[in-house]
This record gives sequence, structure tokens and C-alpha cells, in this order.
Amino acid sequence: MRLTTLSQYQQQIESQNSGILLKYAPNDTRYTERHKDMNIKTDHLLSNISGFPEFLPKEQIAFNKVIKIIKSQFELHGFIPLETPAVERTPTLLAKGNDNEIYGLYRLADDAEIKEKDIALRFDLTIPLARYVAQHYGNLTFPYRRYQIAPVWRGERPQAGRYRQFYQCDVDIIGDGELSLIYDAEALSVVYNIFKNIGLKNFEIKINNRSILTGLLKSFGVLENNISHVMRTIDKAAKISKDEFRIELSSYGLTQPDIEILCGLIIKHLTNVAWLEYLPSICTNPEFLSAITELKELIKLLHTFEVLDQYIQIDPTLARGLNYYTSTVSEIQLLDYPELGSVCGGGRYANLASSFSKKPLPGVGFSIGISRLIPKLIESGIINANQETPAIVLVTVQNTELMPYYIKIAKNLRANNINTEIYLANKTLGAQMKYASKKGFKFVIIANEAEFENQKLILRSLSDGRQESLSIGETIEKIVRCKCLDNSWI
Repeated sequence: MRLTTLSQYQQQIESQNSGILLKYAPNDTRYTERHKDMNIKTDHLLSNISGFPEFLPKEQIAFNKVIKIIKSQFELHGFIPLETPAVERTPTLLAKGNDNEIYGLYRLADDAEIKEKDIALRFDLTIPLARYVAQHYGNLTFPYRRYQIAPVWRGERPQAGRYRQFYQCDVDIIGDGELSLIYDAEALSVVYNIFKNIGLKNFEIKINNRSILTGLLKSFGVLENNISHVMRTIDKAAKISKDEFRIELSSYGLTQPDIEILCGLIIKHLTNVAWLEYLPSICTNPEFLSAITELKELIKLLHTFEVLDQYIQIDPTLARGLNYYTSTVSEIQLLDYPELGSVCGGGRYANLASSFSKKPLPGVGFSIGISRLIPKLIESGIINANQETPAIVLVTVQNTELMPYYIKIAKNLRANNINTEIYLANKTLGAQMKYASKKGFKFVIIANEAEFENQKLILRSLSDGRQESLSIGETIEKIVRCKCLDNSWI
């Protein structure tokens, strides 16, 4: 793997017409010939690479539970699953001027020569979506509603909550020629329902219309090619000093009165009603005023989708970092965990597929960064991570000669959608019970020759130690009833 920035890539195309930044000589210490002995410490081989996270079983099961909730909500709202390749052509990924470093790929040949290939790992799921829609336009029904849950890769500096590899959950709606504002509200309402169903109560949906900033900056006389630079400066205002902020803005031609207006937008904390009253007083640019009207309509539509006003907050300085957003933009933050920053973001893009198709394909979409979100949910106890198995029941084996009976029990339970494991190793009941407790099973089934003769089973609850002698039908009924009452099993 290698890292390629947009500027590096463009310089290289101009000078070499090549997609490889660096070639490694056969004697380079970073790579050795495949068939020579390598003196690498075992502990180094047994550690994963920084920024590429992996979970232990309990956390992975909890992770999958959240994915299941998200997929369920996407499909409840009629969105279609999509899988695009992890690898795209580098020009495809850079078509919209990505600011992130991307991971380029090449194959290490046996002779240590690097085969130059102009491909890279995707840094998000939206650019591949744009390519996919443009490529398969004739075979899709519009509005095209899709969701995708998959890993992406970015050249981030690994730190708490930021990874080089992480999962995104994306939901998008693509129109053919036009897409009304109500779709922005619907897509946001889907994300709102996901957060509520996960169990989150204290979160904030920040919304803005990117044209508010664009129109304001144009009224200040900022040149078209500098608007995106000014927006980036505004976006990082909290990370730099006030003096640095003012100096950067001045370098793009903003006057001190202009800068004071922008500072006011950053520091003010107003209600949505107050923002909609205040904003028209600072600028008369037509694009600016039109964006305010659209933002007001978006809030009205969100209320129509029963998104409660207490979760919605206008932020007129919100722009999002990626260049393809053109009007609606939004981010969601967990108010109890501000250190996480944004855990969901997205917005409206009018021209995303313009690099791949002449057809106007406007869209709106949002992405949930679950690799950042889920560990915090586990840590806070919102999501339980107390099981090392997706199975609810462990069928213990008292007599291996009776194995067909134990297998039949498990088959009956599974036929009723009860996740079940059989303990197949020849161990004592005590060892099997210890195994069941460690892995987090809810129930164990105990049966020997006497139970089978009487057509009974012993069902023991591991939460309180109580047990009952039941028929297979009664056992299934009790487990299903308990399962329905316990959301942690979902």
C-alpha cells in the first residue's frame, strides 16, 4: 500500500503518467525477497496494524447487533442493499477533488518489481455510488434508493475515534434530473429513527444549507476559487487560535467587518426560530436568502416526518469537508460524548455524477460512522457486550452415545429461530456449565437417558440458576417467550 494525495497524484500524472509514487529496489530494507529468511520478532507478527481495528468476540457480536438494527431501518424505509468493490480507479476516486489521502494498491511480484497499477482503496462509499449509478443508469429505477454498509480506508493519523480502516453505513437517494427537498427530510428522518432505535436519546442533528455560506462569502467579494478554502478555514475554527483564524481569512481578501460577521455566526447560540429571523439581517445576496428559505422548508418537512424539534439545530457555519455537497448539509453529534465529534454526516449533492455522466443525477445521502460510534455505545452500556456467542441455548451432552437425540433437540430449537449450540467435546457437565457461563448463554439444556425415556428436558437459566423439567414443546415456548421480552437478544 501507499498513500497518494491529490496534488501528488496530479504532479505524477503530469511528469510520469504513472500511478506509482515510489519504487522499492530489491535491496530496500522495507521489503526483502520472499524466499529469504526474515528476522521478525513473533510479537510484531501477532499485533494488528495501528489504525486498523478489530474486535474481540463480545464486541463483534455487539457490533453486528447494531448493524442489524441499521439494516432493518434502511429496509423498513424501502432502501435497496448495494455492494461496490473495495477498489476503484484512482481518477474515479479523485474526480471530485478528495482532500483525504487514499491508499493506492500494487502487487508485489516475485522478482520484487512493482507492477504499476492505477487503482486504490475507496475512501468513502459515495464516489463509488456515483460511478455505479452513471454506469448502470439504464438498468436502475429512479429515484434510486440504496444503502451500503462496508469498510473504507483513509490515510488518517490513528488516534482515539479515528482509524485508517472503518465502517460506514450510507443511505442515499438519487434522482433522475430532479429530486425535491422532501427527500432530504426523509433521508435525515431515517437516520433519526436509527439513532432512536439503537437507544440514543441525547443527540443533536445540526443542519445548514451550504449556499448560506456561499452566498455570504460572495457578498463579501470572495473569489469563486477561494470559497472552498474559506469554508475549510471556518470548519477548523475551533482547532486554531483566533489570531490564526483571522489571518487566514484576511489572506483570502476578507475585511475585518466581514470577519466579525463570520465570528458572530460561530459564537452565537440561537434557537432555530431566532436564526431564521437573524440571518436575513446580515446579507441580501439572492443565493443567501434563497438558501434560508430552503432551510426553513427543510425544518418544516422534518417535522412532517415526526423528527422532534428538540433534536434539530441550525448551524449556519456547517459546510462539511467534501466538495460535492451543494445545499443541505448535516452532522449528528452525541451531546453526552462531544469528544467523538460528528458520528453521522452528509447532505445534498447536485452534480456528484457529473464526472461520470452528462445526465443530471442529483442526490442526497448520509453516512453513519459506526466504527467510531459503537465502541462508545458499548463503553457507556447503551449496547450490551456480554455474550461471546450469538446462540441463546447450549445443549449439553451427558452421553455421547445419545448424540442423535441431542442433535434432534438442537434441530427443533433452530427450527423455531432459537440460536443453539451443541457441546460436542467429551467433557464433564461441570466443564460444560463453565463454558456456557463464560460465553454468555442464557439457557442450558441438560438431558440423559432418563430424561429421554420420559420425553423431558431440564432447562436451566444461567441468570438465576433456576431449572425446570419440560417437554421439548414447553422448552421452546418458554425460550421464545423469554427471548421476546429481552431486547439484548435481538
